[in-house]
Amino acid sequence: MKLDAEIALAHRLADAARAAIRPYFRGSVAIERKDDASPVTLADREAEEAMRRILAAEMPADGIVGEEIGISEGTSGRQWVLDPIDGTAAFLAGRPIFGTLIALMIDGFPVLGVIDQAITEERWLGMAGQPTTLNGRPARTRVCPDLSAATIGTTGPHYFDDHDGDHFMALAAKTDHRRMVMGGDCYNYATLATGQLDIVCEAGLKLHDFAALVPVVEGAGGVMCDWNGDPLHAGSDGHVLAIGDPARLDDVVEALACHHH
Repeated sequence: MKLDAEIALAHRLADAARAAIRPYFRGSVAIERKDDASPVTLADREAEEAMRRILAAEMPADGIVGEEIGISEGTSGRQWVLDPIDGTAAFLAGRPIFGTLIALMIDGFPVLGVIDQAITEERWLGMAGQPTTLNGRPARTRVCPDLSAATIGTTGPHYFDDHDGDHFMALAAKTDHRRMVMGGDCYNYATLATGQLDIVCEAGLKLHDFAALVPVVEGAGGVMCDWNGDPLHAGSDGHVLAIGDPARLDDVVEALACHHH
């Protein structure tokens, strides 16, 4: 798939989001609080508005699904899915592990994805059928010979309901849980794509939370799916797995499925 114009556009969208977000991080600029809005609210909204202005001008037929401002229906069968700040808690805590997520969906499946970190100036770009890059250099997941050697990440236990939490803990117990990382949102998927994590497991994600992650992880040699092992698409229920080494897919799905009360 040749989407050179779309890739160039995705970079411009990420640049625009960076410019909107950076002044608000750690309150480095005196901010006039509109209606006492938090810095994340202002950064989120301004970043999404900046991205939408560019898309409306350059790809007017494409639909837009944005976390903050909602859906603009398009006519092309393509949708840009935007999450200006994925990782609100990290942003507010001054931790530069939030990210801007930009995805292009064609016929309901993500084909292009960007994870951009505005403060560390790291940009992962994933594209169906092409190697994932981090700041233009190829990114690869790592081999994981056995589930017991795997490092797992999740944003936090409080995002699972009791039932999902039991399944997650059943999986986590089979991994190297001394190294388990909590927190991180989209940044975990990005570091999985560069070989620092083996598994990310989450529930309750919306389309704007996971669409951009899929091309990034898969272009780096990993696999993304739901908890049953099925591919992610616009209709997925938000149970999301990323696995750096596809050889571990069956082990992970099996470990998630069995838990003991």
